[in-house]
Amino acid sequence: MTDTPPLNFDPRLFVGASTFGHAGLLGIEYHDHEADWSELKLPYDPRLIGDPESGVLASGPILTMMDMATSLAIWIKLGRFRPHATLDLRIDYLRPATPHKTVYGRGECYRITRTISFIRGTAHDGDPADPLAHVAGTFMFMEWKA
Repeated sequence: MTDTPPLNFDPRLFVGASTFGHAGLLGIEYHDHEADWSELKLPYDPRLIGDPESGVLASGPILTMMDMATSLAIWIKLGRFRPHATLDLRIDYLRPATPHKTVYGRGECYRITRTISFIRGTAHDGDPADPLAHVAGTFMFMEWKA
């Protein structure tokens, strides 16, 4: 038995520190998490509209949020930050986001191997039973030398 404390990764601190990165510039915020999932939110912002006539958010910011939510889920499950790269991230859009509504993205890590992690998730704009997108994918861990 060891006296080493358990590892802990706090997604609130990670997301809160990224005010100038890609996610920060898009306005992505922390919403919730548990042992193998995280949930982020993307508040409606007119700068992120894809089609000015419809007022619907572009797909790129939603995909970015889902990539980040699933990455966070991996680190939460691991209990620490470990560099990885998105190997494959498939997104199936089921419908457009509702104009003027916040979009929520929940990412879940359901398996981790020595080199690959497997994720899935959904995005919705207020009703998880009516998702606007599903994602599934894999991330590959990278060697990192400080």
